Amino acid sequence: MARRVRLSLIVSAALVGLGTVAVAAGARERDPELLTPSPPRAVSPHLYVDPSGAAVAAARALERAGKRSEATIIRRIADQPAAVWFTDAAPGYADRARRLAAAGTAARRMPVMALYFIPYRDCSGHSAGGAADAAAYRRWVSALAGALRGHRAIVVLEPDAVAQAVRGCLTPARRTERLALLRYAIATLRTAPGVRVYLDAGNPTWIPAAEIGPALRTAGVGAAAGFALNVANFETTGDNVRYGLAVSRTVGGKHFVVDTSRNGRGPAQRGAGDRHWCNPPGRKLGPVPTLSTGFSLVDAYLWVKRPGESDGACAPGHPAAGRWFPAYALGLAR
Repeated sequence: MARRVRLSLIVSAALVGLGTVAVAAGARERDPELLTPSPPRAVSPHLYVDPSGAAVAAARALERAGKRSEATIIRRIADQPAAVWFTDAAPGYADRARRLAAAGTAARRMPVMALYFIPYRDCSGHSAGGAADAAAYRRWVSALAGALRGHRAIVVLEPDAVAQAVRGCLTPARRTERLALLRYAIATLRTAPGVRVYLDAGNPTWIPAAEIGPALRTAGVGAAAGFALNVANFETTGDNVRYGLAVSRTVGGKHFVVDTSRNGRGPAQRGAGDRHWCNPPGRKLGPVPTLSTGFSLVDAYLWVKRPGESDGACAPGHPAAGRWFPAYALGLAR
């Protein structure tokens, strides 16, 4: 218990050093609808902007081609701090994480990382894949934790993993294994003192708070900084805050972060199959990434899903998941 208290004090001091201010629960916390999304206007002074992102490359290519107006639009994405995803064990993945973390340290900024390699990932959906087995996943996580030691980072751990363990494709044995792997990942990443881990908890329309809470606890959220909501989804910020407060009550008051990358217009209408969540038309960028949210339990609004990168090949002409989608990016940023 004493060690946990010391860690809490260290984390609190780090956040103060970053310039964040804990906001007491008030009218806004009681009523998330009072929060209105705003368009991106400035770069967060605390989060690291990855200069090698697809949006950066796209903006440069448009500038070289003389398409300045389109380049300016894409800069609304490229100039914002978005998560860097780690989705495979291709040679050099740990070195890539080490370089990212070191660059953030040099810039006095925190990179955001999304780890997405759990076995049986995405239930054979558009983002299917993951580690071959539990042992391979443990090695992968351990290598990343080693790469991050001595640096600060925010890590969003395994989007959809807990929610799919509650309602998804897993057998009981695989469900038990998955929750154990998430516990291992949290414990291992915590050996890097500057790393804040947020375990993904789905979104407000998927699993009721009372149902996701026990699974989060079994998956080790108590040892994490908190949980993450709305990754790669489009639910409004207000709905996520309301849902997050409900989930928090089931897991001992844990803090949380919200992916606001593409929720500026809320979700698409249901009834269109995958198109409700897979590159739905008419969406827009959401609130700018920030560590100052105005809610005491909401640690950050983050762009976890990188705007402009496809959700999957869910319609003719749509790229595979994670690939740059120029027309969709322009639609979001306009």
